Amino acid sequence: MPQERDYYEVLGVERRASSGEITTAYRKLAMRFHPDRNPGDEEAAGLFKEAARAFEVLSDSSLRERYDRYGHAGLQGGTHDFNDMGDIFDAFGELFGGGIFGEAFGGGGRRRGSRPRKGKDVFCELTLSLAEAAEGATRTVSFVRHEACGTCDGSGAKPGTSPQNCDYCGGQGQVLQSAGVFRMQTTCPACRGAGKLVRDKCPSCRGAGLVEEQVERKVTIPAGVDEDVRVRLAGEGEPGGNGGPPGDCYCVIQVEDHPFLTRHGRDLVCEVPITFSQAALGATIDVPTLKGPQPLEIPTGTQSDAAIRMRGMGMPEVRGRGIGDLIVQIHIEVPQKLSPRAEELLRELAEEEHANVTPKRTSFFDRLKDYFQPRETPEEST
Repeated sequence: MPQERDYYEVLGVERRASSGEITTAYRKLAMRFHPDRNPGDEEAAGLFKEAARAFEVLSDSSLRERYDRYGHAGLQGGTHDFNDMGDIFDAFGELFGGGIFGEAFGGGGRRRGSRPRKGKDVFCELTLSLAEAAEGATRTVSFVRHEACGTCDGSGAKPGTSPQNCDYCGGQGQVLQSAGVFRMQTTCPACRGAGKLVRDKCPSCRGAGLVEEQVERKVTIPAGVDEDVRVRLAGEGEPGGNGGPPGDCYCVIQVEDHPFLTRHGRDLVCEVPITFSQAALGATIDVPTLKGPQPLEIPTGTQSDAAIRMRGMGMPEVRGRGIGDLIVQIHIEVPQKLSPRAEELLRELAEEEHANVTPKRTSFFDRLKDYFQPRETPEEST
């Protein structure tokens, strides 16, 4: 499957482009690649849909923020697929006054917004420790979404009243305009395609029919989740339109850094310092794991930067396909200071190995005196 292009690149705008610049760029592309202007051109049809997807995201401040932060992965389930050209006509027809997406170009007489629409998705974040990510957890998350106003039951009308048919369009949500030989169907400017108007607005929601609510829900995190994995809470998003289903809530997982362990896929890596004698003679040391300190055998003659694998001490696969390993990377530390006895023993070892080591240090002033002491010439020595 080809990788989806960057939406800013699709519209040909910079990442800091204003909403007006984004709308203008989309209008130009939609006019250029409209199927009725490019009959039978599959490439143009694909570019037309691609531009619509880009505009839907970048023209919506919340979707744009998610896209800037998470890329295409942050939009899963939150946008239209636009597989049907009619979806594009319904969604963005008013940008063109109905002309390009109305009867003049075969957009059909469907009233915008008359079909059921799924509600938008909402997002929240949950931070886990590495141990919680490994074991899984059940936590409570809090997020904001809109719910039907309890005062007006979502109608937007003041209790005791109800929305009335729009006088301008007769309740159709669309009006016909003539432009030369064309008759163009456009979204009603009075009711914005709804077909009804709330004349006496509900005091609680001010006619919107929805109120913002803080919601708490329990979410079960599967064992082995990684950074930026999203856990879906089905049906916990924004309400749908015209009887459509609600959106979903996506809980984006963040994992705290561990003081000793670093994650690489399902494996964990830990850097452990040991002494020269431990490396040369072998030893048993405690190393940090997700289950606490565990003993590790250091083989005799272990070299610096050696990797010792502790099987089954890593992260589990989310789908239950096994558990990774803990890879212990060995670093041999060279002491910066030695006791007299330790230095004596190391010099004996160097002699045993016939190693050329730096002579025992003398004081600074002894070395300074030797440096400036006159040296005998060959003639003087004879």
